[in-house]
Amino acid sequence: MTDGPDWVESMPDALARAEVLEKGTYFEAFEEGETIEHDPGLRLTRDGNDLWTSQTLNHDPAYWRPDAARERGFEEPPVHPDYLVACTMGPSVEDLSEKGGYFLGRTDVRFHREAVSPSTDLRVESTVLDKRTSSSRPAYGIVSWETTSYDCETDDPLCSYTRTNMVPRRDPVETDGGESATESGGSDASPSLPTDLVAPDGAYFEDFRDALEAVAGRDAAVAYRHERGRTVDDVLMSVLPLRTLNTAGQHHNASMMADSPSGEVVVYGDVTRSIALGHARSDEATWREERYEDERFHDFVTADDTVFAFTRVVDAEAVDGASDGRDGDGDHSVPTGRVTFRHYAVTADDRVVYSGTRTAQVRRREER
Repeated sequence: MTDGPDWVESMPDALARAEVLEKGTYFEAFEEGETIEHDPGLRLTRDGNDLWTSQTLNHDPAYWRPDAARERGFEEPPVHPDYLVACTMGPSVEDLSEKGGYFLGRTDVRFHREAVSPSTDLRVESTVLDKRTSSSRPAYGIVSWETTSYDCETDDPLCSYTRTNMVPRRDPVETDGGESATESGGSDASPSLPTDLVAPDGAYFEDFRDALEAVAGRDAAVAYRHERGRTVDDVLMSVLPLRTLNTAGQHHNASMMADSPSGEVVVYGDVTRSIALGHARSDEATWREERYEDERFHDFVTADDTVFAFTRVVDAEAVDGASDGRDGDGDHSVPTGRVTFRHYAVTADDRVVYSGTRTAQVRRREER
């Protein structure tokens, strides 16, 4: 059509006058106790799993190779737990946190099925647990949700967690100007470090247990660095979150982020987390992931930052009769012990950007 206004020439005026069809949800719209069904869901895929795990350096062969998966007790290579967590989070973002705001933390991460097939179709829902006023930022409120992914075919739960975010208000309110530790991200660092930091002698359960016993009663801790690092590139910044349906513009919309505190797009927290855990797992004989608690995101990660990892061993528990899966010929069970770690993601300029407690089953050193 040629009649009427020249919309190309008049576009600046049109943009200034047109109503914006907004995405995301303001703080005021959430109601405690309501359950939100997120649409669309997501199909887990081998390609998506391999992309996530390869790019975050999670190279455990049980999630790649059929022979290694069978040795671990799986019928086929399942999807990696980090990929499942991200795919549970991704579809929820449009309804819960696309408006922006700080990802304050997550806890009670649980896996309800030992192995999840890469062909599984997910549906995801969230329940609003709590909403409250931010004491320091009048333009935001704080909301906590419990989010769960389900197998669409069986309706069995697969992964669940509790997440807390700052969420923009449609109408700012007066605050007292204070700030709580929860809002600032907090820190679990001690005022002073132990005199000695001790590394385990190996990657097996006994190595972690023996190191803890060696520091007991001393001014010491089992804590160590991991050598690998991963520099942020376009795949980490935008491809991985978008593949999990994470629509938050913080990870791909430079225009939106120009006036934000970071001044530029930032890395999705689950990418940062998975990189740090991948570095740590490469120095462990991990058998099964069990759970995650008290995950916090302390600072921004932006383009060209390099993410390293630091680990503190919290506990090593010998579980009577513990064994998970069977070896390749199925003749005997594989003994494991339960180890709890506190992991930290750290940038090259020594900024802590993530911390979280992880519990995993780790293989024993005994001959199999």
